[in-house]
Amino acid sequence: MLRDSFPGSSQVTWRGLTVLLVLPVLFAAAADAQNQNNNNNNTGVGTPSGAPDAPKPLPGLSDPAANSAAVDQSTYIIGPNDILDIDVFREKDWSHLYPVRTDGMISVSLVGEMRAAGLTPKQLEQQLSDALKSQIKDPSVTVTVYDVRSKTYSVTGEVKRPGDYPLIKNPTTVFEAINEAGGFLDTFANRSKITIIRGKDRYFFNYNDYVKGKNLDKNIALQNGDTIIVK
Repeated sequence: MLRDSFPGSSQVTWRGLTVLLVLPVLFAAAADAQNQNNNNNNTGVGTPSGAPDAPKPLPGLSDPAANSAAVDQSTYIIGPNDILDIDVFREKDWSHLYPVRTDGMISVSLVGEMRAAGLTPKQLEQQLSDALKSQIKDPSVTVTVYDVRSKTYSVTGEVKRPGDYPLIKNPTTVFEAINEAGGFLDTFANRSKITIIRGKDRYFFNYNDYVKGKNLDKNIALQNGDTIIVK
């Protein structure tokens, strides 16, 4: 009687196998659930709907930090489409990025429209400080060019990094522009007849002559909109 109350050996065997087969599945499911939860935490999925999204970068900004560091804030002339970083000490409402519109104006809260194009960052600082005196006491304003977009030149053809470049330094010569573009792509690039297109005009630069100290006057300063072609 006592023996009959226990399951048979075959039943014990099948139950043991079932447990062994089910346990790994359960452990795997638990691990997947934990990993999914960690991924959600890392990517922000599942956060409250009212939580603020991460700020999105402005389109077209390649390396504004490098551009800003290279700009001479005392001499650079602000132009349309430039991005300005305006900081008013201890005043967050006025401290952020300001795009210069195509008409050369910026919009400043509680101040209104203000012309930025044609001024240096230092001149705009003074203009903003004067305008903000009616709003805050002794405003301390700093203006920097966050990204240069009003003045550009292009390098195309047989160079390592063809593309558009901000015309930050004045003057920037053809020789400097080619080096900025990474130099020549290979030894087959025509270094003796590099073309600079400026509107309807064409200029020519011999790189080999220049490095030998010849025809130095051909290493012209670039202007906004110039295109350098290396064939």
